[in-house]
Amino acid sequence: MKTKILVPIDFSDNSLNAIRYALALYADSACTFYLMHIYQIDPFSMQTSAYILPEKGEEPHDLAKRKAEGQFQEFLKDLQPYIKNPNHQLETIITYDLLVNSVKELVAKQDIDMVVMGTKGKTGAATAIFGTNAINIMQGIIECPVLAVPENIEIKPPKEIVFPTDYEGPFKRRELGYMIDIAQMHEGHICVLHVKESKELTENKLDCKALLESILEDVDHSFHELEGVGVQDGINTFVNSRGSDMIAFTNQKQTFFSSIFSNPLVKKLGYHSKVPILVLKNRK
Repeated sequence: MKTKILVPIDFSDNSLNAIRYALALYADSACTFYLMHIYQIDPFSMQTSAYILPEKGEEPHDLAKRKAEGQFQEFLKDLQPYIKNPNHQLETIITYDLLVNSVKELVAKQDIDMVVMGTKGKTGAATAIFGTNAINIMQGIIECPVLAVPENIEIKPPKEIVFPTDYEGPFKRRELGYMIDIAQMHEGHICVLHVKESKELTENKLDCKALLESILEDVDHSFHELEGVGVQDGINTFVNSRGSDMIAFTNQKQTFFSSIFSNPLVKKLGYHSKVPILVLKNRK
């Protein structure tokens, strides 16, 4: 069965980098990559001074769609040298809608396994790694994992994945399955990182740690603890000191780590993170 990967693109270098990373991540797997572009209407193409959105089928839509189709052809030419697996199939999609809506619809329609996207587009601020679109997708898509790929990263196999946790669980095998699969595909190592808020773990947290140990029993892994440091600084320090290749964590609403995706904490992590971020979701 082919793995289905959705990559929203805006034809920027960051989009190209994201699909290149996805191709490399699943280099030896049979995959279908859905490249989706959401076009926008050029306000100067509208023949009225009133800002009234044209309907689909009207000239402004046709112009924007034709422009996107031309850009897609150029984008695919740039991408072609990186397609090395004959079992990698590309599907192109051009649509007009809100980003999260479009992604949700395609995830449901095609039973997408993972969404991969660049963290900044053409209008990304120079100081911010996580752009608005990436944050919206990481927060808004709960049906499958989301992998956010920073621009200008070295494309290489993830040999070490850092999994920060507060042991609030409960952990679920299906939720952690994608992280485990990625580690096993690349003979990688998972570092479970706990930033301690107290000296001793509660009984509930010890039970969750034991459950996590059993879930990870078939993959190379280790447990680590940090104390006397904030969560975001602790994660970044740990990753940078070891040269880790990916950060993965669950985005459960009730856990402490869900706060990473609230402003301004997401910016604090994003300013320093230079590795892909895998947000694991509990698929039912």
